[in-house]
Amino acid sequence: MSGTILVYSGSIIILIWGAAHLFPTRNIVRGFGSISDDNRRILTMEWLAEGVAMIYMGILTILVTAIAGRVAAASTVVYLATASALVVMAILGWLTYARTPIIPMKLCPWIQSLSALLLFAGVCL
Repeated sequence: MSGTILVYSGSIIILIWGAAHLFPTRNIVRGFGSISDDNRRILTMEWLAEGVAMIYMGILTILVTAIAGRVAAASTVVYLATASALVVMAILGWLTYARTPIIPMKLCPWIQSLSALLLFAGVCL
């Protein structure tokens, strides 16, 4: 039971964090000041894509847990693949945007790492 709680916790955290990415997109892009239209579009796309990816990861892990159960082989593959992707995203975040003075950007890799850790732990228990 505790493994299931860990998986659901990691899934819900990353789902909420992904959704939180979508709302401030316009302000984030505006914060870059005067940039070209192409750069504005690329920045908007990247910001939205990261949010959508995290929402997808959260929904996928919730659905596979609810439908197949936590101990099913397919569930384990989904948890490990999702956790691995979150670790890669966190590493990229620490190397790039976490170096900015913006607090939510500094939090992002930590939240991604926490969700990955919860998913890994859910597999192990």
